[in-house]
Amino acid sequence: MLDLKNLRAAVRHQGGVSRRLFLAYGSALAALPLLGTRVEGRVNRQPKFAANPFALGVASGEPTDTGVVLWTRLAPAPLGEGGGMKPELVEVKWELGEDAELKTVLKSGTAVATPQLGHAVHIVADGLKPDRWYFYRFHCGGATSPVGRTRTAPESTATPDKLNFAFASCQHFEQGLFTAYEHMAKDELDLVIHLGDYIYEYPGAEKRVRKHVGPAKTKIKALGDYRNRHAQYRTDEHLQKMHARCPWIVTWDDHEFDNNYADLIQEEQPKGKEKADPADFLEQRANAYQAYYENMPLRPASLPRGAHMRLYRTTHFGRLASFQVLDTRQYRTDQPNNDKASDLNADALNPKNTLLGAEQSNWLKHALLKSTATWNVLAQQVMMGMVDLAAGEPKKYSMDQWPGAAFERMRLMKWIAERKVPNPVVLTGDIHSNWVNDLRVDDRKPEGAIVAAEFVGTSISSGGNGTKEPKGLNDLLAENPFIKYHNRQRGYVRCAVTPKAWRSDYVIVPEVLKPGGPAEVGAAFVVEAGVAGIKKA
Repeated sequence: MLDLKNLRAAVRHQGGVSRRLFLAYGSALAALPLLGTRVEGRVNRQPKFAANPFALGVASGEPTDTGVVLWTRLAPAPLGEGGGMKPELVEVKWELGEDAELKTVLKSGTAVATPQLGHAVHIVADGLKPDRWYFYRFHCGGATSPVGRTRTAPESTATPDKLNFAFASCQHFEQGLFTAYEHMAKDELDLVIHLGDYIYEYPGAEKRVRKHVGPAKTKIKALGDYRNRHAQYRTDEHLQKMHARCPWIVTWDDHEFDNNYADLIQEEQPKGKEKADPADFLEQRANAYQAYYENMPLRPASLPRGAHMRLYRTTHFGRLASFQVLDTRQYRTDQPNNDKASDLNADALNPKNTLLGAEQSNWLKHALLKSTATWNVLAQQVMMGMVDLAAGEPKKYSMDQWPGAAFERMRLMKWIAERKVPNPVVLTGDIHSNWVNDLRVDDRKPEGAIVAAEFVGTSISSGGNGTKEPKGLNDLLAENPFIKYHNRQRGYVRCAVTPKAWRSDYVIVPEVLKPGGPAEVGAAFVVEAGVAGIKKA
């Protein structure tokens, strides 16, 4: 049996986590959810609840042409210890049909919700017909969940006429209301893609729209605190209703764990504050990853193993679009230049810098090579556009974004161009602002050929209401002629994709500090299949 005490001592002695210790300590952490709480082997088939156990709603995700993942998590007291659940195995029934009242059940079954996984349930509903809408719900202890709506993807060899989806990111619970989801729920969408910062790890702050639960002065670190933070976000009615409208494809960024972390490297701390113990940081990462899995409609293949969780994967929508879902946090090297905005100096251009890591990079190229889709989409976190943030000299680029791995980024663009990958589109979140970028191998050279389109979506709520016309906008656009649009208000991006064209509508929600904020399309852009370059709609 692995000795956690000795492993932690070895980690401290080395002053960090070597690959060998990462594997050994990660294996030990993977076993922790199975320890700590003794659970009897019997399954409680008729539990008694003091309140609705489905207070966190329902969700679906990971659609294929034959199936989808159905999710719920039992939590009669969402913000209480263990969600208000006893440490016991509980039977949950599920059913799926083609009518909203579920008068005719096509598929049904039972699952066991375990305390080790926060009494979350991940049902892989297979054997379904392609390109169909379905409805589903759960039952437990006499309680019935809300009905969710989901759909399967078209057949792998089919080319559907249209795909309607939206992408979103960055939903700080304290800094604004999730009004964007209220409007998104009115759109007839096939999918939602969430690009990260689903939760924020910070302690609660006073005099904001809402207040985080959890530790009063420190970031969340314990598994129970991460679970409760996810639960608090899930209690938002607009987020909950949007999850029930259609399947979601999700990936994380940094705040699901710790701001601006890079693999096993913690964010730089302010002067006078010590960085986390390496072993504690690894254990915290395991806690964050487990809570993320528990609260997302992910397939069992994504079940974390301690502090490691594979999240990069491919989702197809027939031959119309293939989504390569990326993870630019778990495998990346430390941000160069101490994560300060800098010119593309030797540190930023170091060939060893990576956001993807070698394994994910090879996987991505293999996936793009074998793709038969009209549109090849990278769903990822940080901006690829090499944006110079300063007018004149010296030039300043964000080291947390792709310019911090400029060599890898330019090599990837060159590879996509040389292989003639059809219609590459990059979807990005992270920075609480809207951008539309024509991507080249080197964006500093406007004479170069356009390789891909990048649509960067703003936040759902992070940053409050934001600004319609950012200060220095004209200078920014003059410095970076590849930028077609920039805005700093809240909202999401709604996309309509056909075999001939891609349209992105930038839906703006100018008021998120008060309920009932309106929504409007601030700008719209089109990419024609087979034609490089983004145009205004």
